[in-house]
Order: sequence, then structure tokens, then C-alpha cells
Amino acid sequence: MLPEQENQLIAHIQAAVIKSLPQAQAKVQLERPKVAAHGDVACNIAMQLAKPAKRNPRELAQEIVDTLLSNEQACQLIASAEIAGPGFINFRLTAATHQAVLHTIQAQGVGFGHAPRSDHKLMVEFVSANPTGPLHVGHARQAALGDSLCRVFASQGYQVTREFYYNDAGNQIDNLAISVQARARGINPDAPEFPSDGYKGDYIMDIAQEFLAKKSVQAADGESVTASGDINALNDIRLFAVAYLRREQDLDLQAFNLKFDNFYLESSLYTSGRVENTVQALIASGHTYEEGGALWLRTTELNTGDDKDRVMRKSEGGYTYFVPDVAYHVAKWERGFHHAINIQGSDHHGTIARVRAGLQALDIGIPADYPAYILHKMVKVVRDGQEVKISKRAGSYVTMRDLIDWVGQDAVRFFLIQRRADSEFVFDIDLALSKSEENPVYYIQYAHARICSILSQQAALLEHINQADISRLIAPSEITLLQRLAEYPTILAQAARELAPHHIAFWLRDCAADFHAWYNAERISVDDEALKLARLRLAQASAQVIKQGLELLGVSAPERM
Repeated sequence: MLPEQENQLIAHIQAAVIKSLPQAQAKVQLERPKVAAHGDVACNIAMQLAKPAKRNPRELAQEIVDTLLSNEQACQLIASAEIAGPGFINFRLTAATHQAVLHTIQAQGVGFGHAPRSDHKLMVEFVSANPTGPLHVGHARQAALGDSLCRVFASQGYQVTREFYYNDAGNQIDNLAISVQARARGINPDAPEFPSDGYKGDYIMDIAQEFLAKKSVQAADGESVTASGDINALNDIRLFAVAYLRREQDLDLQAFNLKFDNFYLESSLYTSGRVENTVQALIASGHTYEEGGALWLRTTELNTGDDKDRVMRKSEGGYTYFVPDVAYHVAKWERGFHHAINIQGSDHHGTIARVRAGLQALDIGIPADYPAYILHKMVKVVRDGQEVKISKRAGSYVTMRDLIDWVGQDAVRFFLIQRRADSEFVFDIDLALSKSEENPVYYIQYAHARICSILSQQAALLEHINQADISRLIAPSEITLLQRLAEYPTILAQAARELAPHHIAFWLRDCAADFHAWYNAERISVDDEALKLARLRLAQASAQVIKQGLELLGVSAPERM
């Protein structure tokens, strides 16, 4: 049932409870019975209240039901109610209650399930790859999760900003530069003199050749770098290699149809003085100490879950990686993003406590749970029953571009969203390419395309579709599909609340299954014109909501397949 209908039914139940137990504090919750034959919604309020009221729960449940069924307004929602087990109340809703979703979909259009725009600003930071190589399948999972989550929060009224944080400072960038320099000097990756921590993919040779040719590259945020071609100018090589790989990553993101609103450079935290200012503020806070020539942060006393104090500045000099992360999150807060979500690999688990500890030590009003984190597990790619581990381009891993080239961005997005972020996932290339109901992308898109075909064949009738007599929609498979459509707003709210866009993927699969079941059980093109028009309206509403759900996952809704 629709959220507003659920609220109405809860209010009627609360009123019925108060009539039987005037002093009761009734917290009514509704749920769908596990067995569909038991009814449409169930409530255990009688079982909650019976013991403190010293009442028999079944008798109390019957009183509540009797009161409800004597209420004319409640009976517009409830067709019947029965007591089950020790005191559950199972309700069957009226056909009109189920059918009302079509009026709501018609009235709200593409805004069905959406919340009004608010002044809440949200930043989602995701992908944030080191500019040391092509984006891999882990980055692809972040890209799918992050972009979908941004779309979901936008549907719930948030002002959403997508940010990519470039780790363009540190040892990994030094290793990139010396790797390119080695290839520019003609040193093969297998040669003993090649840097031991160097990058060995073919892309390193590509960078070296373009550097020697004095090429120019431009990244998505407009930064342009021209190679000097001087093989001994390591800093020139570093700047060019970072710019080159930022452009390559931009091209990967474009192939994924993903655009970021902002790119933030780790190096800017140093050049702007933010890192040093943050360190001085932490020292002034009294939460640091020096030992063994190193500067430490007392993370264990800041109640963020860290198991030991952490080094901020190493004895040999230089800051540990979480220090610029703290400075970066101060910048987020100061830019007005008081709601922030970071999507990272599960190997960043230790980062959470350290960053939050640093933010709490500064005592500038940042909540203890800021920012929120989604940690995802990595993806195993399988093809022909065998794990695929290596990309020629990257040298040691499967890239995002590989996946897109093999199965297309729709399948990549859906497959990487359809499981909880913290679950292991096997990406089956053969399944993603199959045209069968086992392939969820194909199954859902086929449902949409099938509806579009039906509607195109009945184009003349569609002019009158809003006058359809939807009270004719009473077949069991029709009621099931109507129930599914009514769940959509609740699913969107749940996906945002739990930071879990996989709920939408599950719902889409179920909705497609309900549509296919209805299509197979009931003919749409019947001789009864009024019934045909009503069924066309249900089909049209189904196509609209399936398309909306796919859009929230960044997946297309083709009209032909």
C-alpha cells in the first residue's frame, strides 16, 4: 500500500486501540505477511499491549478488529480482518485501496516516489582513485554504488554533490614517476634495474612515449599539462604522468556515463596550507604527544573505536596518510557539506576511526559519526567458468573499461549494484551477456520493452487512458502488480535511509516478475474495451515506474529489444 494509506490505517488502528485501552501508548507497525495467503498487511499491536494490560491477546485483537470494522473510513481501506496465531491481526485491503496507486502515479508522473526538494546538502565522495593506473573493477563497483546513491538521495529531496578526491601526493606518485622514467629510458619491466615498486602495465609505456613526444593532456576539470620530453626531469614526468592518467580515468568515467561535480586534489591540501594548519590545530587541542621522534594523536581517548594511538608525523619526517584525510574532511565541513558519505574499499576500514578521531580532536562541532562510510568488498570476474585476473592494459587486474567493453555499461551498473556493498560478488560475464530470465538486466529491460510494444499497438486507445475504469482491475495477478507498484516510494526511502541502492534492484526484479506473471495470466487485448483500457493503464504505469527505477540505477530502459 502507498505510504499515505499506511499512515491512515495506522491512525485508525491507534484510535481502535485507545478505545479498548485508553491509557495505552500504542506504537503501531505494519508488515507484509510472509505468506501471501494470510493477507495484505499484518499487525502485532494486540500482542504488544496484552501483557502489560493483563488481557488475552486474541480477545484484545478481536476488540480492535470489531472497532475498526465499525469505522466507515477504515472500511474504505480494509476489506476484512482476521485473528491468527497468538494474536496477530491480518488485514485484507479493498480493491480500491490497491487500485489507488494508479491515480497517484498519474498525478505525480515522474515524481512518483520522490520527496520535495529540501535545503539539505549532501556530498558523496567515491571512486577517488590514485592517478597511477586505469580504474579497476573495484572502482567500477564504487562508481555504480556512488552514482546510484546520488540519484536516490536527489529523489528524496537532497542537494547532492559528487566529488572525486585525487590522491596525487605520496609514495605511489613517486613510484609512478620513476616507472615512467624507466620505460622512457628503455628499461623493460622484467629487467632487474626496473624499480622494485614500479608499475608494469602497458599503459606506463604509453605515458613514456607521449612524454618523449612532448604531448599535451587535459583532465576533466580543465587542467592541462604539456610534457617537456626531458628524461631527467623527474618532476616533469610526475606532473605529466598524473595528468595523463587523470585523463584516462576521465575517459573511463565517460564510458560509464558518470560525471562528477567536483575534483579535489590531495596536493592542494599541502599547497594551501590546510594540512599544516590542521596539524597545528590538533597540537593545540592537547590530543597529541611526541614519542620516539614522532608526533602521535591520542585516538584511543577520543571514543571513535581505534585500538591504539596513531602516528601523525613520522620520525623521519612526512605525515601519515590519515592526516591529509582529516584536513580534507574539515574542508568538506567548511564548504557546508554537513551530510557526507564516503564510498571506499573494505581495506580502508582502519581509516574510519582515525579520521573521525582527528575530527573530534579538533572540537569544531563535527558529529562523531561524520562522515558516513560505505565499505565495499572487491569483485571477482568470471568468464567461461574461470576467474579473469589480468588485463593487458593494466598488467595485473581487470579494468572498468574491460567490463564495459565486454558487457556494456547497463549490465556493469546493475550487476555491481544488485548486492549489498559489504558482500562478496562474482561478476559472471557469460550471465551478463545472456538473453534469459536468469540475467536480471535483460529480464527487467525486456519487461519494459514488452510493455512499450503493447502500448504502441494500442496507440489509438491511449488518448483515453486516463478515463479508464480501473475498478475493473481485480484479477489476482493484477492486485499483486498494483501492490508492487505501491511499494516503490517506500523502497526509495529505504534505499536512502540504509545507503543501500540494491533494494531498488531487488524491487525491479520483483516488479518485472509480477508484470510477466500478469501478462501470462490475463490477456490485455481483450474484446471488452473498458477492461482493455484499464489493463493498458496498469501496463503504462508499470512501464513508467520500471523506467524510473532503472534510471535511479543509471540503467537505460529500452523500448525495443
